[in-house]
Amino acid sequence: MTDITDAYFSNLIGRLEELKQTLAEPMAQAAAVILDAAHGDKRVYVFGTGHSHMLAEEVHYRAGGLAFTVPVLVGSAMLHEGAVISSVYERTQGLVRPMLERYGMQPGDVIIIASNSGVNAAPIEAADYSREIGAKVIAITSIAYSSAIANGRRRLADVADVVLDNGLPPGDAVIDLEGTGLRVGPVSTAVGVTVINAIFAEVASELSKSGDAPIYLSANMPGAAEINQKLVKKYRPRNPHL
Repeated sequence: MTDITDAYFSNLIGRLEELKQTLAEPMAQAAAVILDAAHGDKRVYVFGTGHSHMLAEEVHYRAGGLAFTVPVLVGSAMLHEGAVISSVYERTQGLVRPMLERYGMQPGDVIIIASNSGVNAAPIEAADYSREIGAKVIAITSIAYSSAIANGRRRLADVADVVLDNGLPPGDAVIDLEGTGLRVGPVSTAVGVTVINAIFAEVASELSKSGDAPIYLSANMPGAAEINQKLVKKYRPRNPHL
């Protein structure tokens, strides 16, 4: 293992260990919000632009994941249809509302919005729209990053019901390349995926106590086809990606 590889692993592991403590209370709050929605047969949407959209894909139809999650996936906000234009998209006002209207969000639903920088138009507009219709908003964001670049602009952290501060530095990358002034090793995706899966695991644990945890199985596990088919039939009407 090279020094750079070791530094990256150590940095990421250290951050996760720290977040396990600093996010204990807000993660418990997030789990409580999601659990309440689950008891009401509501949905949990996950939204992000650019690389943050990977958190939405992470929870979708996921082995060991909860079936009431709905990813918000629109090509122009992701990267595969054009990385440059997606960067313009997430900074443009007025584009997110019609996108979210397609998903039929309802009062009592929850939306998890991931935005490391926390200042772009798309995630903030998504939060505003969701709150208008009576959905709860959980943000995964960097307070240090958004505070450093806001310059008077609203931040995602200012409009969310629950804020999960990932503690990351401005710019995301955490490893200095000596003598270059450059940094490599972004960690927001790894941290975000860990946090969101930990929260859903907590929710699933609570639901399982009453025998009502809608959890997908890996397709290669015994009984998976029947269990997953039943879950898809139940949740497909409000999830256009099933």
